[in-house]
Amino acid sequence: MRVKDTLNLGKTKFPMRGNLPVREAEWQKAWEENNLYQQRQKLNEGKPTFVLHDGPPYANGNIHIGHALNKISKDIIVRFKSMSGFRAPYVPGWDTHGLPIEQQLTKQGYDRKKMSISEFRALCHKYALEQVDKQRTDFKRLGVSADWDRPYLTLAPEFEAHEVRVFGEMAKKGYIYRGNKPIHWSPSSESALAEAELEYKDIESPSAYYGEQVKDGKGILDTDTYFVVWTTTPWTIPASEGIVVEAEYDYSVVQPAGEDRKFVVASELINTLAEKAGWQDVKVLKTLKGQDMEYMTAQHPFYQERELLVMLGDYVTLDSGTGLVHTAPGLGDDDFKVGKKYGLDILSPVDDQGRLTDEAPGFEGLFYEDANKLSIKKVEDAGLMLKQEPYLHSYPMDWRTKKPVIFRSTPQWFASVDAFRDQILAAIEKVSFTPDWGKTRLYNMIRDRGDWVISRQRVWGVPLPIFYGEDGEAIITPETIDHVADLFAKHGSSVWFDREAKDLLPEGFTSEHSPNGQFTKETDIMDVWFDSGSSHQGVLAERDYLTYPADLYLEGSDQYRGWFNSSLITSVAVSGEAPYKQILSQGFTMDKDGHKMSKSLGNTIAPSKIIKQMGAEILRLWVATVDSSADVRVSMEGFKQVSDSYRKIRNTLRFLLANTTDFDPATDALDYSELQSVDKYLMIRLNQVKAASLAAYNKYDFATVYKQISNFITVDLSAFYLDFAKDIVYIEAADDPKRRAMQTVMYNVLVDLTKLLTPILPHTTEEVWGFLHEPEDYVQLAEMPVVDHFDDEAELQELWTNFMDLRSDVLKALEEARDAKVIGKSLEAKVTLYPNETVKTLLNALDANVMQILIVSDLEVADAASAPADAADFGDVKVVVEHAAGEVCPRCRMTRTDVGVDPKLPAFCGRCAKIVEEHFPEAVTEGFED
Repeated sequence: MRVKDTLNLGKTKFPMRGNLPVREAEWQKAWEENNLYQQRQKLNEGKPTFVLHDGPPYANGNIHIGHALNKISKDIIVRFKSMSGFRAPYVPGWDTHGLPIEQQLTKQGYDRKKMSISEFRALCHKYALEQVDKQRTDFKRLGVSADWDRPYLTLAPEFEAHEVRVFGEMAKKGYIYRGNKPIHWSPSSESALAEAELEYKDIESPSAYYGEQVKDGKGILDTDTYFVVWTTTPWTIPASEGIVVEAEYDYSVVQPAGEDRKFVVASELINTLAEKAGWQDVKVLKTLKGQDMEYMTAQHPFYQERELLVMLGDYVTLDSGTGLVHTAPGLGDDDFKVGKKYGLDILSPVDDQGRLTDEAPGFEGLFYEDANKLSIKKVEDAGLMLKQEPYLHSYPMDWRTKKPVIFRSTPQWFASVDAFRDQILAAIEKVSFTPDWGKTRLYNMIRDRGDWVISRQRVWGVPLPIFYGEDGEAIITPETIDHVADLFAKHGSSVWFDREAKDLLPEGFTSEHSPNGQFTKETDIMDVWFDSGSSHQGVLAERDYLTYPADLYLEGSDQYRGWFNSSLITSVAVSGEAPYKQILSQGFTMDKDGHKMSKSLGNTIAPSKIIKQMGAEILRLWVATVDSSADVRVSMEGFKQVSDSYRKIRNTLRFLLANTTDFDPATDALDYSELQSVDKYLMIRLNQVKAASLAAYNKYDFATVYKQISNFITVDLSAFYLDFAKDIVYIEAADDPKRRAMQTVMYNVLVDLTKLLTPILPHTTEEVWGFLHEPEDYVQLAEMPVVDHFDDEAELQELWTNFMDLRSDVLKALEEARDAKVIGKSLEAKVTLYPNETVKTLLNALDANVMQILIVSDLEVADAASAPADAADFGDVKVVVEHAAGEVCPRCRMTRTDVGVDPKLPAFCGRCAKIVEEHFPEAVTEGFED
């Protein structure tokens, strides 16, 4: 027999290895084949329900790192709830309509204008399902547990039917109307956009200061006077119909030296304008209030037949400009409101593609951006330009095409927010938010938002279920809505485009608006935010195993103006309550320099890359380490650091497993009362970690869960308990009570940590679980650990906390001795302690082998008064470190003076010789190999 065969009784090789990219796929296959998701749902039948409603990602392309952050976060929550006494079904969803899919098909060479709508929609449908399958594969590879076979899709007939019924309910309550007012229009998408579809970017626009001659000054201003206006959109000058001033501002009539003209400007801005226009010696001839100029008129700069009306508006500021605002009611929101108030015609001379029409003579066919130059030139030719300069400002962009949008007045369908705004705001008060600022953000957005434009001039989406009579009147009745919804449920919404209006109406339907029985149908589709915003009815209220409202919505912070917003409006409209009880929002994923990740910038990191190189567990652990309530920086260096943290967790679990392979809790476990004092302390610490982790999980604070477990593994286990445990579990007899006590602790730690880590690292913990003596076949079918309490825990906690301070002092002394070459490893040391009475009492109260815990070969406690002058002084204790006398035992590695005391086993110390003789008698009779 070889000597090394007798060295470590408890140390065994353990087969748990890394290779995550391969092993994870194997586990996922086993989960799917054994229907783990369904097993967990069945196991939780009859328990309280917790529903996290999935905000549908857009079905286009492989998932990005933001998707991974979001889906893994949801999976952690759902897994935790499922293991914590809740029935927590998780139904994933996809947003499958809208412009991006149309654009993808256009890139592939399809021209929707050269094929029938039905043909193009069929292509869109096929493409969307392909993308759903692609993303579903990606999400499953992250280890996300969900009802993957029954997701919700916004293109599903039953979903579209529910969306139509939501629309019908809102129409019945008077919340749906058709209006002609300026909305955000995207020339690049050829469609109206809602506020949620905009992103803002700083751009440089041409700005112009120019004069508009007084035509009727109401006896106050002469016709040789010019109103000085300012605009950052010169292309809208052809649509100008007025000038807006603030009633209470002071305005001055000024005349610069050398000018025979007079100019009106806000008194506070005279100097600013004079500097820009190059005026000298400006004289103030008259001062008047804005209200004095109401109903005056001016001459349009280049359309001689058009008069401009001076109006009052409360949105005029003195931050920039002149205090007089160029006003085109058909091309601006504030302009529209004031124009309507004063009875102006609403002129909107721009078409769907952003080109000016014949309502702007001389500009026909010009793209609006190109019209800037011509407008400026015409103003200059008229001798009215005072200053033209670039102006940097934040401007709305189409979030899909990344190109500018314009305000444009067109007939559109709107969902009124104003009609029930107070109800929506009241519903917000009943919702809890994490972070807390989310409440204020959503409240203010609803408080300040205008009515929601819900019509889109596209074809891939749910059509607006509206008919028109022969007199042009819109027809939306409960009867038509129910009939269309039934048709959509049976055939899908494409039936709207496949059939004539008469074939979409209920049989025998009549209307006073169509005496001849002729009807037409709306061609616009609904805003895709109305699609996903209706999911509370199409999913939560529809599926009997879900609940409405949902317990939680979790999405990125951009969804306060998106899905959180649209879902809230439609839900309150339909049922009078919010669709969620709580909102949890996350920040954006940024690159290491703090820039938003974007494919166009080339600063993205694909989840597939991380999975291929390191495994999905690294992505999952990364999610648990970051503070996702704010923006999260992402880098390969960060993932490598997480990989190191993962390795520490995995190696600790391996060590625990390796040292409990001969331990059966049914026969070998000891009761708490039978444990050593230090073992009890570890059980107390374990329970503190359990309590803190469970509390953090319930707050969706994954970072705290990670910190609690990581700190426990690093400080309490690796650097303390497991470090000195080797001298017991490796060396003592297999059934020695001290060894079984430690194995009892190790096994409990292993089981509880495995359960606590399962929501975050399900692949790793599932592998661990297979080696444990637990009743569940899979850890996912187990329950979260219960927090225990012990009668003496407070006293023991205080006792061992104080010992840790003493231990820290001894470790410092050992380190100094190591630096001085007195010792190498700590087992070469003899430590003498010179404690005061407090520390001496502590050592006596520990009821522990302090020498063993300090991992030294000899320990002496001496009288404090006898401490030598060169002892390391730590206040309460002085410490002397010497090289221990004797030889090193090759089995326990301790430096002992009794090595060779047993002539039968001359290489071993007395302790090891006794254990080997008792448990390895053949080693004594057969002798040893070298």
